[in-house]
Amino acid sequence: MSTPDSNTAAAILPLVGGPANVLTVAHCMTRLRLGLRDGGLVDEAGLRALPAVLGLVADDGSYQIVLGPGTVARVTPAFEALLASAPAPLAPPGTEPATAPATAPGTEPATTADRLALRGAELKASRTRRNATPLKLFLRRIADVFVPLIPALIGCGVIAGLNGLLINLGVLRGLTPALTAIAAGFMALIAVFVGFNTAKVFGGTPVLGGAVASVVVYAGVAKVTVLGVTLAPGQGGVLGALAAALLGTYVEKWCRRWVPPTLDVLVTPTLTVLLTGLVTLYALMYAAGELSAAIGTAAAWLLSTTGALAGLVLGALFLPLVMLGLHQALIPIHTTLIEQQGYTVLLPVLAMAGAGQVGAALAVYVRLRHDTSIRTTIRSALPAGLLGVGEPLIYGVSLPLGRPFVTACAGGAAGGAFIGFFSMLGDHVGSTAIGPSGVALFPLLSGNRGLAVTAAIYAGGLLTGYAVGFAATYFFGLGGALRDGPDGGLDRDTGDASPARRPEQAAV
Repeated sequence: MSTPDSNTAAAILPLVGGPANVLTVAHCMTRLRLGLRDGGLVDEAGLRALPAVLGLVADDGSYQIVLGPGTVARVTPAFEALLASAPAPLAPPGTEPATAPATAPGTEPATTADRLALRGAELKASRTRRNATPLKLFLRRIADVFVPLIPALIGCGVIAGLNGLLINLGVLRGLTPALTAIAAGFMALIAVFVGFNTAKVFGGTPVLGGAVASVVVYAGVAKVTVLGVTLAPGQGGVLGALAAALLGTYVEKWCRRWVPPTLDVLVTPTLTVLLTGLVTLYALMYAAGELSAAIGTAAAWLLSTTGALAGLVLGALFLPLVMLGLHQALIPIHTTLIEQQGYTVLLPVLAMAGAGQVGAALAVYVRLRHDTSIRTTIRSALPAGLLGVGEPLIYGVSLPLGRPFVTACAGGAAGGAFIGFFSMLGDHVGSTAIGPSGVALFPLLSGNRGLAVTAAIYAGGLLTGYAVGFAATYFFGLGGALRDGPDGGLDRDTGDASPARRPEQAAV
């Protein structure tokens, strides 16, 4: 029996080139991530027309279809089932795609939304080329280690928040120990999952990665002394587990090259676990522990001492970091802070970038009151933006227009400065998990002043980001580059700055 999710999967498959063009399938919190043989076979116009599709992102060899939280988790299995039941040979080289391009060469898209979508596609393609550097590709693989852990982090984080609320209210005291165990169990063993995923992503045997990473959290390490210092279970945390599994993967690959095939099944796993385990105990745990402690100390000092300035800078730069692919380096830092302190103080500040983006989109919506095409795009993308899924607004509205992207960053800076200011006063706002932002972050909030104060500060930051992003865009983000002209869309008399005439000059 068909369902809306299976229908969505069935609609997506031919638009990405059919089963023969799909190499890999995965998903994160909001996106269906596809590895494709030929990205040129993708019908972007057709995908954007699907009601369930919130946006598209081409990123360093993968094609990502933004479906939103919940929906992506249901569509992905249906999509994989379709692939399994409909295998097809790869089309011969030089075969033309079955679908026609959204816009014929040499013609101009009909509506403002179409022009912005085309410009967004050009910007994404350009960003993909710029991001194909060894460092950024490595950071992306590190992100691939942690992204599958986000659902568990969110679930356990929400339970931890509920448990804290029950404890503060003094009700259901018989239930709170059970909730504590449920919420803390995953975090106690997160190093094992990090090790498993690290080996999987970097080409090793996943269970061996988990085995060497489990050394980090084993209680028996308290009997091991290194340079006169006794190790503590969990020392080094997720960074130690990541380093151990990376080393284990390289040791395993070395063994595969040199160990005779007849001995491989016995010798390779043994040497991998033994050699990596010894290096982990006598070097990696101590080094990773020092690094983890330094990260926690630096984050606390940054917001407590330079809070408003730090929040302004972080809120302003997060959207550009996303565009450059450098935001992926923050994922292990967030996870380390959650492991150490119970929450990450950086995520609520960075979430203000999404608030500025929402404010900027609202300003475009108000200014272009006669442009039905772009207003339709904003109406469809705005709910996702409020929940922290910003790609549809970024690639469909602000980035193609150019200036609204900058004014959205201004809104993020204002919201970040708001939260940073309260950090200077000693009111820390944190998140018990990574992944959600915007309004969706409220159930995951935690801090040192109680849930009510923490939620009020975060809400104040969101409202500040919305307001400044709106005002900056309304008064400064559209002048000269885009006006609400008599044709109800792009004003063709604005000269070189008009994206309709000179798209290469519309971006910042």
